[in-house]
Order: sequence, then structure tokens, then C-alpha cells
Amino acid sequence: MDKTLKILVIDDDEVDCMAVQRALKKANLPVEFQSAQNAESGLAILQESAFDCIFLDYRLPDLDGLDLIKHLKLNQVDAPLIVLTGQGDERIAVEMMKAGASDYLSKSRLSSEILAQVLRNALRVHQAEKAVTLANQQLREKNERLQQKNQELEEQRQQIQRQNQQLKEISHLKSQFLATMSHELRTPINAIMGFSQLLLRQYPDPLTTTQVDMVQRMFNNSQNLLLLLNEVLDYSKIEAGQLNLKFNEFDLGQLVVATTEELRSLAVEKKLALNLQINLFNPQVVADQRCVQRVLTNLISNAIKFTDAGSVSVCASEVSSNRLSIAVKDTGIGIAPENLPHIFEAFRQADQTLRRQHAGTGLGLAIAESLVKKMQGTISVESQVGRGSVFRVEIPRQAVNRG
Repeated sequence: MDKTLKILVIDDDEVDCMAVQRALKKANLPVEFQSAQNAESGLAILQESAFDCIFLDYRLPDLDGLDLIKHLKLNQVDAPLIVLTGQGDERIAVEMMKAGASDYLSKSRLSSEILAQVLRNALRVHQAEKAVTLANQQLREKNERLQQKNQELEEQRQQIQRQNQQLKEISHLKSQFLATMSHELRTPINAIMGFSQLLLRQYPDPLTTTQVDMVQRMFNNSQNLLLLLNEVLDYSKIEAGQLNLKFNEFDLGQLVVATTEELRSLAVEKKLALNLQINLFNPQVVADQRCVQRVLTNLISNAIKFTDAGSVSVCASEVSSNRLSIAVKDTGIGIAPENLPHIFEAFRQADQTLRRQHAGTGLGLAIAESLVKKMQGTISVESQVGRGSVFRVEIPRQAVNRG
């Protein structure tokens, strides 16, 4: 024990005080000793300075030891208390320990060895109690911080929940708006296309070459606009959960051939080779035929749109006895690696600027992915910039209509 211990003895018997002091010195303990003859003077000394340990007699002239301990605890005196008792006062000493004393020592057994041992034990227990008190206080503070943090997280969760609900309502309103506007715009566009077709039949009067060219452009642009509106309308139905699938059995090979041939004119117009390969031992599938055709149309037309030279290849094959694959490969511009994670997002195009070369709503791939998922299938893409892309769709041979 290297530290000099400050010891206070509160005892009205000077002989007992001297006995404690001699026993401590004999035990070779580094101590600084001070004494008080009554409780009042002892309390006054404690107000001026702190002590490492306090020895107190039970029988004081102005206050008994039990009341003194209560005063010391009330004044938050932070030091172990050792009660000095006379012969036969052990029961009283135990009561004082219950009140807060650390230990008791009979004056008849006051020896340097016993006193040093009692002092060391009292200091060790007191330090342990302080450590426990500190740990409990830190634990309470941590618990309070955790409770506060949990409350903040709960408030954030409720706020996020409210925001999510608002976003859902906004998304629902947006889908309704898109569906309504798409439906309303289709009527005048169909009228424009109808009158354009009528004029192209040279009815009621023949048109000049310039007029035919202008009407043809009017019809083509109206048709393109109608395709865009149909994409928006289909996507709004998918988002709103209003697109119902009709599952039936059909020949997937025939559907792939027919759809590819319908789009061959687009490839011919760009001088691209459109290759077709059917590797189906059993071409019969159960799915929504219209949805499969729509997905295939989007993938092939996209491949042609983003390919300026080379070819587009369509291949239908069997992955296993229960799954079939349709791959659309092109030699087009490809997709940058940073854009691949977003390629199936709605309204997303690799070129988002107003000067982009390829027109469209950016909904084609989003619609394709949604339709494939509804048929319990998967869609993936592999691409390299400048070398082309491969979009691969896998669907089960017999999908289950889940509404």
C-alpha cells in the first residue's frame, strides 16, 4: 500500500485513539492520523477534508454511533466506516453495519495485525462497491441513452411509415392519372390515324405526291404516339395491379417465329440481319400468350433500335424439362456497367438527355420485367459497350396464374 492513508478516529476516549494510532504505525502502514472526541467535531472535520477511512466509537457523548452513521450517509461521506465496539456490543455493531458501516472491531482485540487486516478489507470492499456503483450508473446512463435512441428510432420509423403511405397514395394517384390521360389521348389519336388512312386511300380526291408524303408522316407519327401511350397505359395498369393475366396452352416456337417475322421490316429498314433459331423439343407451354409476345416484341424492337450495324439474333431453347429460355442478342451499342443495375427501372434510359438519339418512354424493359415476373420467370442481361447485349428470359413450362 504505497499511498498515504488519511485516517479519522472519532472516539471520546483518548487512550483508545492512541491505541488505534499505535497499531497502525506498528503495522507499517503509511497513514496520516487525525482524531475527534465527539460526533459534532468529527462532522466538522469531515466538512473540511476527505478521509480514506473513518474509525468511530459506538458510544459517543453527544450522539450514538448509529445516528452518526446516518448523518454521515446523509452528508454523502465517501469513506469506509469501521465501528469500534466494547465487550458485548457485537449485536449493536451488526446493526450499525446494516446502517452502512463497513466492518466492526472489538477494542479488546485491537492489535496491529487485526487492525491492518480489517482496514485493508474495508478499503478493498469500499473500492469494489464504488466500482459497482460506477458501473451501475454507467449502465443506467447507457440504458437511458438506448431508450432515448429507441424512442428516436421509433419516431423515425413512424415518420418513414407515414411517408411510405403518402408515397403509395401519390403513386396510386399517378397511376390513375397516367391511365386516365393515356385513355383520353388515344381517342383523338385514333381519329387522326383513321382520317390519315382515309386520305391515303385517295378519298374523296386524289392527293399530290407532297400531300401523300405529309399524310403518311402524320399517320406514322400518330402510330408512334399511340405505341408510347399504350406503353404508359400498360405500365400504369401493372403498377396499379389491374393487369390480369390469362393463362392458356400454346406453341412457344410458333409465337417466337411469328413475332420475329412481324418485326423483320424494322431490321430490313436498318439493313440488319435478323436471325432466328428454335431449339425446342417440346414447344408447348402454359402462360399468358399476349404477355410473352409483348415481352418478345419489346426485346427485339429494342435490339433493333440500338443496333446500327451487324445483326440481331433470337433463340428459343429448353433450359430443362420444366423451363424454357428466349435469348435476344444484338451487336449494338451495348450498356455501360454503371447502367446495368438500373436497366429495368421505369422511365430509365442510358441516355437521359433531351438530345438522345433513340426515342421512347423508357418503359419497355420495365414492362417486360414485370410481365416476366408475373409468369414466375426471370429476365437478365449481359452487355459490353460497343459489342452488344444479350437479354435472356426464362419462364416455366407451366406457369400458375396467381391473379
